[in-house]
Amino acid sequence: MSVPVAKKRADVATHLLRSNPDTVHWGFFDGALKPVLTIDSGDRVVIECVSGNPDWMPPKSKGFEILPELLEIHQKSKKGTGNHILTGPIFVNGAAVGDVLEVRIHEIELRQNWGFNLFRAYMGTIPEDFPYSRLIHVALDKNSNMATLPSGLKVPLRPFFGQLAVAPPKDFGRQNSKEPREFGGNLDCKELVAGSTIYLPVWNEGALFSTGDGHAAQGDGEVNGTAIETALKGTFEFHVRKDLKWRMPRAETPSHLIAFGLDADLDDAARQALKEMIAWITAVTGISKDEAYSLCSFAADLHVTQTVNNIKGVHAMIEKSILRKPA
Repeated sequence: MSVPVAKKRADVATHLLRSNPDTVHWGFFDGALKPVLTIDSGDRVVIECVSGNPDWMPPKSKGFEILPELLEIHQKSKKGTGNHILTGPIFVNGAAVGDVLEVRIHEIELRQNWGFNLFRAYMGTIPEDFPYSRLIHVALDKNSNMATLPSGLKVPLRPFFGQLAVAPPKDFGRQNSKEPREFGGNLDCKELVAGSTIYLPVWNEGALFSTGDGHAAQGDGEVNGTAIETALKGTFEFHVRKDLKWRMPRAETPSHLIAFGLDADLDDAARQALKEMIAWITAVTGISKDEAYSLCSFAADLHVTQTVNNIKGVHAMIEKSILRKPA
C-alpha cells in the first residue's frame, strides 16, 4: 500500500538457493545462525525447499519421486525440536532491527509428484476423536493441478509455503519451528500463494529470512495438524522497508489486506488480528478508529488460520477496493 525503498529494476539480481545439508536448518529458528546467502534489497531469489522426516517417506512400491537432497539432509543434518526443514537464512543488506522486510512471492512450483498428510495421537484439533496416528501419501499431478487421495477423491492444488520467517531476536535463543511468532514462521496461511506479499518485522541485522513447509493444498484451520505436505520451489523478491514500523507480520494479496493474530488462546488471536487490521485501516484511510471498528464488523472477515501449532492463528482480511475513497 506504500512505496518500498528499493534499487532500480536494472540493478536487480536473481540468485538460486538450493536445499542441501549446507543450506537448511531443520526444526528450529535461531538468530545466531549464519546466513547461507547474502543479497541486496530488490534482489530476487529462487529458493528450493524439501519436506518430511525419514519415517514419513512413501514406500518405493508407490513409484513416487524422492528428491536426492532430501535423503542427504536426513543423513547429514541435525534435527532440532521441530519437524520443518527450512532453507536459509538469507541476509538482506541494509535490513536493520526495527525495519520491515517485504517479501513478494512471484512464483511457486511443485518439486515432486507426491505429498503426505499425517495426524498423530494426542495432537490436532480433536485428538479425543482420533487417539492414534495415521499417515497417507497423496499423488500430485501438475498437468491437471489436482491431488488424488488414496480413496480416489480429488482436491485442487493451491500451493503455498507454510513457513515464511525472519530470524527471532538472538536473546530469544533457539525456537521450535512449530509455533508462529512475531517474526513469522509457521503461519500456515493459505492465502499466501503466488502473487501475494508478506511483511515481516526485522529483529536482527540482515533480517535472516528462511522458508519451507511446502503445502500443495490446505484448508483454513489445518485441523489434523498437517496439510498436503510437499516440496516446493519459490521465486521471492525482497525489499527493505524503512518506512514501516510494524511489529507483527502482515500480508496482502492482489485484492485483500491481511492482518495476523497469534496466541495460544484463539479468542486472543482474533482480538489481536482485529486490532492490527483496525490500525492498518486507519493508517491507509485516515478514518477514525471507531469508524474502522464499524467497517470491520460489516466488511472484514476473520479466518481461523490454524488451530494446531500451540500458538493458534487468526487472520483478518478486507478488500483493498473498499479502502479507496472516491476522488
